[in-house]
Amino acid sequence: MAPPPAALLLPALAALLAAPAAARAPPRSIAVVGAGLGGSAVAYFLQQHFGPQVQLDVYEPAGVGGRLATVTVNKQQYESRGASIHALSLHMQDFVKILGLKHRREVAGKSAIFSGEHFVLEETDWYLLNLFRLWWHYGISFLRLQMWVEEVMEKFMRIYKYQAHGYAFSSLEELLRSLGGDAFINMTQRSVAESLLEVGVTQRFVDDVIAAVLRSSYGQSVLVPAFAGAMSLAGAQGSTWAVEGGNKLVCSGLLKLTKANVIPARVTGISLHSSEGRSLYQVHYEGSEGQGSAFYDMVVVTTPLRPSRSNFTFENFEPPIADFPGAFQPSVTSVVHGYLNSSYFGFPDPKLFPFASILTTDTPDLFFNAMDNICPVNISAAFRRKQPQEAAVWRVLSQQPLDKQQLKTLFRSYYSVQVTEWQAYPRYDATKSLPPIVLHENLFYLSGVEWVASSMEMIAVAAKNVALLAYNRWHQDLEKIDQKDLMHKVKTEL
Repeated sequence: MAPPPAALLLPALAALLAAPAAARAPPRSIAVVGAGLGGSAVAYFLQQHFGPQVQLDVYEPAGVGGRLATVTVNKQQYESRGASIHALSLHMQDFVKILGLKHRREVAGKSAIFSGEHFVLEETDWYLLNLFRLWWHYGISFLRLQMWVEEVMEKFMRIYKYQAHGYAFSSLEELLRSLGGDAFINMTQRSVAESLLEVGVTQRFVDDVIAAVLRSSYGQSVLVPAFAGAMSLAGAQGSTWAVEGGNKLVCSGLLKLTKANVIPARVTGISLHSSEGRSLYQVHYEGSEGQGSAFYDMVVVTTPLRPSRSNFTFENFEPPIADFPGAFQPSVTSVVHGYLNSSYFGFPDPKLFPFASILTTDTPDLFFNAMDNICPVNISAAFRRKQPQEAAVWRVLSQQPLDKQQLKTLFRSYYSVQVTEWQAYPRYDATKSLPPIVLHENLFYLSGVEWVASSMEMIAVAAKNVALLAYNRWHQDLEKIDQKDLMHKVKTEL
């Protein structure tokens, strides 16, 4: 039989060359270190991309939820940390919808800012009066603040379009640059006070209002970086919500949805091995039944890697995985069931005390950052906020545990005090460099995003980015990683 003419061979050869290479099989097993929001969200996103056949092991020694925790007072649960979620938190909104959860009913309450001697700003029931008071005290500073925050948020919201199209970033710098160019990078290097003064916000407004918001959210001063400050201020001036039953239900719900295997153990280290020319990661752990280890194709660390990592080691990595600089800001939450001492705030008659939330200025004598009259995580239709003269549940945020004298200053008397001490947020003035996302070929670090800004939504965004990055790197889809001019690319893909 005569061989086929070249005219027939060439198209066949061209078609063969154009055919996509066989898709790489997904990883067999992935380890996630930590079952807080970062761990549960990244497990969910990893399964979304790699498929349900991947074994997902989530290591958590302290219980699912991490910093999203509740305390019980009189058989009712209350948020002790991670209390509110911004209206523009699109990933958190999606989680609630996917899991069939509900938004908690809002119970209105007024706020005020306390200087230690008097209230420098008081909220009223009338919106126009609030605006007039802001203008009377601070001129148009609040408008300049609003414009600055809105500009940052408008650019930040681009991340959802990029992620919807499968784009990922291998470093926090690349992620920030894709959203707001070098201006966003610079916002991690200079203080929020410096940035706001530059756009015409007055020093008095910074000292009174900005300081109070940042003390309440981060427990730190106006020297926090501008980007972290902008995210915190967006949450303060926008509408917020919470999950009915507790925000931690998002974590347990996502892990249940992915059918992840939650292992109640503390990870003590990760060592690198090679098998058949590919990297394998051995996760070493310690649980109630002793020590153990397991091998994985991929690992995502979602717990903060503190300096010197005395309780967490990396072995056989070349070059070695270096210590990350920086420290964490200790924070204390005291949930107090008692009678507020309204006289301390200038209201001898407790019935006349109108505020449910008190923020504080950066005054040396003040021993607390903020306090609020909190509602339970399950709010019935008949629920009403306690009157100021009644015993209520207050959450007090401070940097040190409150002593008896300080509790006596804030409360006439109290039934119970539940104290939670935790490493809340990065100490933002401690370092100027951002941690890496990629520690090794298929070893990723999620919690570094908190050095950019720390909130539930920032962690969810980082979880989605890590899952996309892991997926794109696994399949060598480099066109989806660290691409420039993404706004143009996304528009042309629509």
